[in-house]
Amino acid sequence: MIPKYKAILFDMDGVIVDSMPYHYDSWLQIFQSLGIYVDKTEIYQREGERGLVTLSEILGANGKDLSFADRERLLREKEILFKKMASPRLFPGIEVLIGDLKREGYALGLVTGTSREEIDSVLPARLIETFDVIVTGDSVERGKPSPEPYLKALAGLRIKPFDAVVIENAPYGIRSAKSAGIYCIAITTSLPKAYLKEADLVCDSLEEVKSLILGHGLGFEVPK
Repeated sequence: MIPKYKAILFDMDGVIVDSMPYHYDSWLQIFQSLGIYVDKTEIYQREGERGLVTLSEILGANGKDLSFADRERLLREKEILFKKMASPRLFPGIEVLIGDLKREGYALGLVTGTSREEIDSVLPARLIETFDVIVTGDSVERGKPSPEPYLKALAGLRIKPFDAVVIENAPYGIRSAKSAGIYCIAITTSLPKAYLKEADLVCDSLEEVKSLILGHGLGFEVPK
């Protein structure tokens, strides 16, 4: 049977906003202050993960054992740095795509590892209001790559995994979506295709995603 998807679930960083370079630069400064160099690819692969997990795992891999209070402090410093340096822009065409999907009748979800405070500081209010459900890093116990964020979005929309499609850009987000049983389209905005193999389909641009969904490819149909 041809699937008739009801909802499109979006990641934020690297999918809606071109923010990953700023996340990397802020993480780089934090780790350099501890004598640790972190590669851009590692941060990009971890996109979608809760910040405290990213910090703890990289510290552990480099033999740094810091208290929970110190890790929380470093994460706050990272977030302050990000806000000071970041001027993230919406990817060209993303707002039009989201608006078109809404008009076509799709339910829309935003599923991100960032905090609600960061969403409010980065996304225009008019775009935030478009989403029917928003799941943030501070609203779940386990962030990506756990399936919890996407399962929570499904519960909020009251739909089954086979009713939704996820748009992601990084391995952890893809793994989260697939673990939740959801079809996942990845886009190469942050990482090349070699890192996105766990997705069901990889697209090179948002225009390709738009053509696929609104052109009713892969069983996409206007929801009834």
